Amino acid sequence: MPPSRWVRWCENFEHGHGSAIYAVAGGTLTGVAEDGSDFTARLPFDKAYAGDPLPMVFAEAVTAAVPEDWGILLVRKGGFAMARFAGPSMGESKTGQRHVQGRTKAGGQSQQRFARRRDNQARQANEAAADHAARILGTLHGPVVTGGDHTAVEETLSDPRLRTLTVAGPWLAVPDPRRGVLEQAVIDACAVQVTVNNSV
Repeated sequence: MPPSRWVRWCENFEHGHGSAIYAVAGGTLTGVAEDGSDFTARLPFDKAYAGDPLPMVFAEAVTAAVPEDWGILLVRKGGFAMARFAGPSMGESKTGQRHVQGRTKAGGQSQQRFARRRDNQARQANEAAADHAARILGTLHGPVVTGGDHTAVEETLSDPRLRTLTVAGPWLAVPDPRRGVLEQAVIDACAVQVTVNNSV
């Protein structure tokens, strides 16, 4: 949730569940309402919160949590998107698509040849993502937020040129990385991470 909406969200939470008691515990902001419903809110980039237990102060901390130098890396089968940032401002970015065949129902040797071809295509796609990531993110001093397909991201980050990168949450579950997906991922990476438990 964008920090600009956080105070209003807390107001709506209390409107629906009754007055809430706010507290800071384990680096998070918690809220427990009269009906027993509760929430836990976390800062982005795996940062711990140690401020006052007030929604407005927490929202300010979310905005302040955005590093001066950070990046995003999204990789899925055959597609990637990445960008480097100075605070909230996007610098260099790159999106790309490479063809990777889908699965086949054919059997026998045809299926084995198809699987080898598909694996080769996926490997080439990840290598292309790593090449661009090394150029854009290779000298990154701050964290990189990742998302897409876990295996594809791990294979991309296994490139020796990217082993100095520090991965930070949240993990972004995204569809095929296109420009619009990258732009939404930026918003999600810098947002309040909130978990709600409604009373039964």
